[in-house]
Amino acid sequence: MVTPLGNDVETTWSALLAGESGAADIRQFDASEFPVHFACELKDFDPSAWIDYKQARRMDRFAQMVVAAARQAEADSGIQIEREAARIGASIATGIGGLGAFQDCYQTLMDRGPDRVNPFSISAIIPNMGAGWVSMELGTRGPLSSQCTACAASNMAIGEGADAIRLGRADVMFCGGTEAGITRVGIAGFGAMRALSRRNSDPQGASRPFDAGRDGFVMGEAGAVVVLEELEHAKARGARIYTELMGYGVSSDANHITEPDPTGENPARAMTMALRDAGIDASEIGYINAHGTSTPLGDASETRVLKLALGEENARRIPVSSTKGATGHCLGAAGAVEAIFTILATNRGVLPPTINYEVEDPTCDLDYIPNEARESEISVGLSNSFGFGGHNACVVFRRHDEGAK
Repeated sequence: MVTPLGNDVETTWSALLAGESGAADIRQFDASEFPVHFACELKDFDPSAWIDYKQARRMDRFAQMVVAAARQAEADSGIQIEREAARIGASIATGIGGLGAFQDCYQTLMDRGPDRVNPFSISAIIPNMGAGWVSMELGTRGPLSSQCTACAASNMAIGEGADAIRLGRADVMFCGGTEAGITRVGIAGFGAMRALSRRNSDPQGASRPFDAGRDGFVMGEAGAVVVLEELEHAKARGARIYTELMGYGVSSDANHITEPDPTGENPARAMTMALRDAGIDASEIGYINAHGTSTPLGDASETRVLKLALGEENARRIPVSSTKGATGHCLGAAGAVEAIFTILATNRGVLPPTINYEVEDPTCDLDYIPNEARESEISVGLSNSFGFGGHNACVVFRRHDEGAK
């Protein structure tokens, strides 16, 4: 993974547990005249560490990030793709795709005319090329798909990757998401929606999920990939197994382009579907990684959703955190980033905190693991992702006790 907290899993995880924030003034362009001039950007990201320079130039940043994450996942898995490439696929999501490439293409068109547009513009812009580049760079030749369902996208990529294995279409799937929306268009557009926090004087304190003073999310960017593998196939090659993907649930709101379902019933249905798919009861859940974007409507709504899906008693018992306080909202990459956090929480016995939680909101009255990581030996974790347009996706993981921590 590459995130605003670090360019690999261990650096990111350590910073997350330490309560660090990835927010700072934007460096990718001059945002000083924008209503919002901070975000959670990657730090010192060098695509050439993972990608040939010539190839990297043909990619938008969103594709570079997910290839970097996929390379890390490949190395950690120890799998030799060339031996069984036709049985190995990829399921890679993004909420937007090549927004930076689109912006550059349009600027060139307006400034210099159509004959000067980069011939690689379209292949850099289209959202499926995150998946396409992962397949080309790694050499996978099995199922290849790309999900573009806003902020629920990479949870869906994980779920659909698992389905490909369940249906016998693949033995191994590289699943995840990526987003590089910190551009002039991205910040201006989300800012115009009043979706972003405007705490320009305090970037690191701006993303404050479930806190009474929250005023919008902080834009993040990331690439994150997990390797899903059929259990017996993994055992046969002696793979280190971190977790089992137990359940996956999806639903839609049919309500509003940006606002959450006011009843909470539809996102709750995604959660109960995931639990049913996992064959477990809500009482078995030890940790929830919430969608928790730090918006006034969204966090209160998700609190209601948790109570509906789990029952009041379980919702109050189960520790919940939103790691977006640290990473910002990575949009289409958020689910994959948070799936890794959920997996690590079940593996390592430490639950990541919700940072910047200072003042309780009566509409958000659960245990949000405020400000400090918490030691807790758990085996089952659940992660929610909800997206504009009413997309809801939930995944459930259980620690694989034969795996190394």
